[in-house]
Amino acid sequence: MVAVFESALSEALLDPERPLPSSLRAAQPESADRRFAVHRNNMVAGLVEVLRERFPVVQKIVGEEFFAATARAFVLRCPPRSPVLAGYGDELASFLAGFAPIRELPYLADVARLEAARTRAYHAADVAPLDVAAFAALAPAEVHAARLKLHPSVEIIRSPHPVVSIWAMNSGELTLAPIGDWRGQDALVARPRLEVEIRALPPGGAAFLLALAGGMPLGQAAERALREHADFDLTGNLAGVIRAGLACGIAGNAATEAAP
Repeated sequence: MVAVFESALSEALLDPERPLPSSLRAAQPESADRRFAVHRNNMVAGLVEVLRERFPVVQKIVGEEFFAATARAFVLRCPPRSPVLAGYGDELASFLAGFAPIRELPYLADVARLEAARTRAYHAADVAPLDVAAFAALAPAEVHAARLKLHPSVEIIRSPHPVVSIWAMNSGELTLAPIGDWRGQDALVARPRLEVEIRALPPGGAAFLLALAGGMPLGQAAERALREHADFDLTGNLAGVIRAGLACGIAGNAATEAAP
């Protein structure tokens, strides 16, 4: 019975066309609709604010008023499924990809994907990055077969748009200016230490990291990256992984597997 009431209440809160749940009682029935509308507006406004906090760059690109209207449409289409709102809005990118009013901003959905990944990276588990000495200790024959465990905060966003540049210019990381070279960028999002880092990956870098994340040995991951980009530099990319603290263990090597 409680579940039925809660379902009816949530549906009424999200749809102004629905009547009040029949089991809802008010001391002044004549004002019930008006008072319930206040609760409905407050709930939607609160969720819009959650999205505003999580997607500041998306808001900057489209403007506060347009963002508020778009976020409201999203809230009514995709209400929270969990009381923990830190992850609310993970579906915003998919929503924006099919949202007709922004069809002239095809990159916006990827910017939302980047910002959502940034929040997830911030809340990811704290794991100590692998020390450089752990790699130096590997015998040459072991390197090719090594399976690196990537930090739990690592996410890769692949985009046909210069998504890292767009994000950086609208977040204050870079000066806002025209983007002359409108090429796709692969973004790395990670928080191996205190701050979430976002950077554009070099050629083949995304394929390399995705292969490692899938459990592929280092040598095979490099081969996959080379098939995608002939300019892939294994030495440079591996050095970047180590330097950025993206690896937290070598699978099967008890001495190098870091504990959370």
